[in-house]
Amino acid sequence: MTSITDKNIIEGFANAMEETHNKQLKAYTEITEATAQRSQSHRHLVRSALDTCLEKCESDKRLFDSVEEFQKDLQHKNASLKEKRQAIAEVTSDVEQKEIQKDTIIEKIEKLKAEQAQQKELIESQHKANKNRLKNLQKARYVFQDHLGMEIRTICGTEPQVSGKRFQFVFRNINPSDLNSAYIITMRITEDGAYQTVSSDPVLENLPALERRLQETNSLPVFLANVRKEFISQVR
Repeated sequence: MTSITDKNIIEGFANAMEETHNKQLKAYTEITEATAQRSQSHRHLVRSALDTCLEKCESDKRLFDSVEEFQKDLQHKNASLKEKRQAIAEVTSDVEQKEIQKDTIIEKIEKLKAEQAQQKELIESQHKANKNRLKNLQKARYVFQDHLGMEIRTICGTEPQVSGKRFQFVFRNINPSDLNSAYIITMRITEDGAYQTVSSDPVLENLPALERRLQETNSLPVFLANVRKEFISQVR
């Protein structure tokens, strides 16, 4: 193998090698610097993106907190609204109930007024009837007591079926053998103002028929005259 001894060739080769090395070193330096710049730019980009993400996360967190707070406030308001609606429903129900009670009370008052009016009318009618019957009693007393020796007594009943004021008509001058002997019929005035016989002494079998006739005619003197006749007929 032939060795290279020419200095010019060796020097040229060395210069070429050094130039190539310098080019490669320069290219490597450029690549390294470019890589560093890109790395630095990437780090800035990543940091910027991270900051943006952190800001976005913080904003989203605040948004979520606001939404959660809004939901809690909405639930509270819904609960309050439900309570108010329930309270309104209770008040409405109470008002309706009171209106029903009011209508019922008014109806009862009107009914009581009507009953009172009827009762008043009935009392006035009974009073008038009793007044007329007292007049008849007074007339009967004048006729029978003064002319026929009849006595009228007022007694108070003790038996429930004949309770209230009763009248006894005591007839004398019936029995010729004993003119002072008493023949008695007991009567009362009912709540509706009608005459009603209670008893007779002695017992008159025809008394119910006489009482019916009295209620038809409302003539006490005629009734007492007929009773006297019945007593006389029993003596004969």
